[in-house]
Amino acid sequence: MNTRMRRAAVVVAAGAAAVSLAACGSAKEAGTTSNGTGTAAAADGAIKVGLLLPENQTARYEKFDKPLIEKKVAQLTNGKGEVVYANAKQDATTQNSQVDTMITNKVNVLIVDAVDSKAIAGAVKRAKDAGIPVVAYDRLAEGPIDAYTSFDNEEVGRVQGKALLEALGDKAQSGQIVMMNGSVTDPNAALFKKGAHSVLDGKVTIGKEYDTKEWKPENANTNMAGAISALGKNNIVGVYSANDGMAGGIITALKAAGMSPLPPVTGQDAELAGVQRIVAGEQFMSVYKPYAPEAEAAAEMAVALAKGEKIDGIINNKVDSPTTQGVPSVLIPVISLTKNNIKDTVIKDGVYTADEICTDKYAAACASLGLK
Repeated sequence: MNTRMRRAAVVVAAGAAAVSLAACGSAKEAGTTSNGTGTAAAADGAIKVGLLLPENQTARYEKFDKPLIEKKVAQLTNGKGEVVYANAKQDATTQNSQVDTMITNKVNVLIVDAVDSKAIAGAVKRAKDAGIPVVAYDRLAEGPIDAYTSFDNEEVGRVQGKALLEALGDKAQSGQIVMMNGSVTDPNAALFKKGAHSVLDGKVTIGKEYDTKEWKPENANTNMAGAISALGKNNIVGVYSANDGMAGGIITALKAAGMSPLPPVTGQDAELAGVQRIVAGEQFMSVYKPYAPEAEAAAEMAVALAKGEKIDGIINNKVDSPTTQGVPSVLIPVISLTKNNIKDTVIKDGVYTADEICTDKYAAACASLGLK
């Protein structure tokens, strides 16, 4: 995707707030009958926010995004706002049907993290035709969206690429790397890939590169096994993995091939298993994306749009999708997470406690890093 970002005048502070995992506010499954919609209800704060998340393979959506959005909606509406939730479980057809259900239930606004950015466009238009504003969340959905929030996704790829080069050091030209990109149905995956290539091209030899169907770890595992067979395990010096889930599948394949020591592997999302692999020295890095500011921006824009208010004071960018130009957006900076800054990022921000990371299996490694 060719996404152009133009800096707006207002800059939103993007420091990660302490993450609360407790779900606040009212979250009901899609299908609940309406209990007060329309202008009067919206003005009073008694709004219905439809929240559609794409899948539950990645831990972040159910553990972080959903409760954070619920909490912020509750805060902004004095507890009167209701979040109506559905998860598509990686099925674009299901998600389109969920949009229709939200329209039927007369939600005041939709927050949509698209399974497939193109396939959702028709459903977004149906919502708009029904007078329901749409906020694209985390992935830039096509169609007439009103607002968008995510991370600077090309920067994610650049951060990953720079970290891999750092890990390789003098070995960057001594062998080949494997690139394990995300799903072609996710526009973010194209941006991660573009950012990574901008850093890696010309500095490493890319022996094999894959677009991984549905981001599934098992597909990454199969791809990695194929790459090892094609290139030879002694010729692979590093692996670019676009996220932590796939990194897990990749590392399993590397171990199965008897590779020791393991080559550096990148990741993204700071999933607990990924952080633990970093502690253990199996994964070199992840990209920590502070979910709190992203979720809060989505909730702020959604509540304002539901009330018919302007969002100019919230946005910090304008982004173009293939179908909509100049979408008001909030883009959040990201952080390279390595063993050296676990304490100052995910632990400090309350994403995980040291006890959650440092289970018996990782106790010794944690002790060596001063995590307790």
